[in-house]
Amino acid sequence: MSFDKKQSEIMQKFIIRITEADFSLLQQKALECFILSAALPDEFAKNFVSQAQAEDKLVLGETPDACLKFGLDGVLLDLSKSVNITADFKKETVGLKNKFTGIICRNRRHEAMLASECEPDFIAFKAWIDGQEKIRDLTDWYNEFFLIQSALLPQDEVDFLSFKTDFVILDDTKYKIFVANQ
Repeated sequence: MSFDKKQSEIMQKFIIRITEADFSLLQQKALECFILSAALPDEFAKNFVSQAQAEDKLVLGETPDACLKFGLDGVLLDLSKSVNITADFKKETVGLKNKFTGIICRNRRHEAMLASECEPDFIAFKAWIDGQEKIRDLTDWYNEFFLIQSALLPQDEVDFLSFKTDFVILDDTKYKIFVANQ
């Protein structure tokens, strides 16, 4: 997959999942939102949040506890294995008033509808190479019928540029390989 500057004018925005203790991506003006991996050291997380918020950039966590502990702007909840999305969403977001929320849901229309009824800020869909067309059909359908923004979590070498989602969530390493150094 190659990336060029013309594509950046029409493509999705990026949410970068920070997996390494590295502040360098904070300097990129085009990046406005980050997700901190739960595996990062607390001291790095505190400093990253402080610097990001000083630059008016959003920082999300992977758990509600991290959101509260570090004063994050919100959380991305993985509810893809949930059997009751509504109940689990309510339970996980207690105490997160006025925080941004995203939900990773199963790649099924019904689950996408249930997740949307929770009224998060965005819904995220995982995409793999095998089954990529099915996920593309799902995200196209979702964007046609719902106003809640969509995000793509590409696994493997998925051609994320071909999806019509509002955001792409890449980890820091993939972002540096596919986009930042192009």
